[in-house]
Amino acid sequence: MSFLDCSCISPTQVQPISIEDQYEDISHQYLSSDVSECTFTWGGAGSDDITALSANSAHYQLLSELGKGFNNLSQVRMARHTPSRQLVAVKNTNLDECTEDELLQLMNEVLLSRLFRHPNLLTSRLVFSSCCQLWVLTPLMGYGSADSLLRTFFPDGMRESLIAYLLHGVLKALQYLHLMGYVHRGVKASHILLSGEGRVYLSGLHSVYSMMRDGKKVRTVFDMPHHSPTLLPWLSPELLRQDLHGYGVKSDIYSLGIVVCELVSGRVPFQDMPPTQMLLQKLRGSHCCLLDVAPSPLGELGGLKVSRSGVDSGIGESVATGSLTHTATAERPQSPAPKNHSATLHNLVQLCLQQQPDCRPSASTLLTHAFFKQVKRHHTRDSFLSLMYPAVPLGVSSPDDPPVSCSPTPSCHPPHLRHRSPHRGGVGLLITLLPAPFHLRPPHPKI
Repeated sequence: MSFLDCSCISPTQVQPISIEDQYEDISHQYLSSDVSECTFTWGGAGSDDITALSANSAHYQLLSELGKGFNNLSQVRMARHTPSRQLVAVKNTNLDECTEDELLQLMNEVLLSRLFRHPNLLTSRLVFSSCCQLWVLTPLMGYGSADSLLRTFFPDGMRESLIAYLLHGVLKALQYLHLMGYVHRGVKASHILLSGEGRVYLSGLHSVYSMMRDGKKVRTVFDMPHHSPTLLPWLSPELLRQDLHGYGVKSDIYSLGIVVCELVSGRVPFQDMPPTQMLLQKLRGSHCCLLDVAPSPLGELGGLKVSRSGVDSGIGESVATGSLTHTATAERPQSPAPKNHSATLHNLVQLCLQQQPDCRPSASTLLTHAFFKQVKRHHTRDSFLSLMYPAVPLGVSSPDDPPVSCSPTPSCHPPHLRHRSPHRGGVGLLITLLPAPFHLRPPHPKI
């Protein structure tokens, strides 16, 4: 039986717990002391810090909608903190419309945000409640996600220099997570975010899973990610196989290889296969490779679909998976441009997509790969802008501009959602778990 038709999962009973009791930091022994990061000489990292902002919904002016996420239960908008005029991303979730499992996922993401602290990991910096709405604030990602960059500015794939820049930041976040004893399980382009100042972030903490058992790090786990069908193209064969061997942190390395193919071509491998066929292809050992070929006539492409799923939310969520799927003939009449990829990029993809997990390198090893020698340790503003051209960040308008789409604060009880779930009382449940308002400050020093 595959996870696609599994119905044996019993409902989970939720009990009020404290943050400290649920997530004690027992992984500090795995922290690396030499995790480095690219630096920026124009001093633009200040806008990524929102911990000093107020936890009052009346202090935020909601601007344009950036997207939706979390099964369309969350609405993500750009907002302005009126006292400081700082732009942020706000995710509003109606807790009364969440099931118990969805509440657990929300709680897991918020609690992990208290545990993790890394410059390339996007965590929920400020969380509070207003009526039945949970407000989660994060820094505004000026360039959005890698997925939105592909759809808007790089429809036929990114330059290798930009790919190396993004992957380097993602690998440092994965290195940190793996050393802490966690597997991400949701590495994909829509969870790779880029701030206006050039900081690369990995988001999607709702899919993170602990590999710590009784204070020790285990090699394999067996849990399936929530909403796995939407993650199918990126999931590793061993995770999909669901056998007694389980999967480990090397599953994220396979997902990273799929992301590389995604960034290079602008298309998601396996995306347009039926789920069963995709599952069989992966389990049989079929993998992706980069092709250095001249453009083919359109008729020879075999009806290749260009699928970039969803509207990017600015904090790593993608939605509307069916609404933005078009065929190549409808949206992109020309064939892909010819590309000659470097030998180091070919080698990187080959290493990441090894069928056997033990044959894949770790995140720490991949950081020393020859492909990343082109990543500059110090970026000036001019060098970063040339790297991103022709992409333009959000929030470049005057701070006195009116709201782009000034919608009212989300209602606590939308009429069309009142009967969505038999579970109610989500606000009371989550508020007993999470003091509101509160700022999330990690218990261990930044590395």
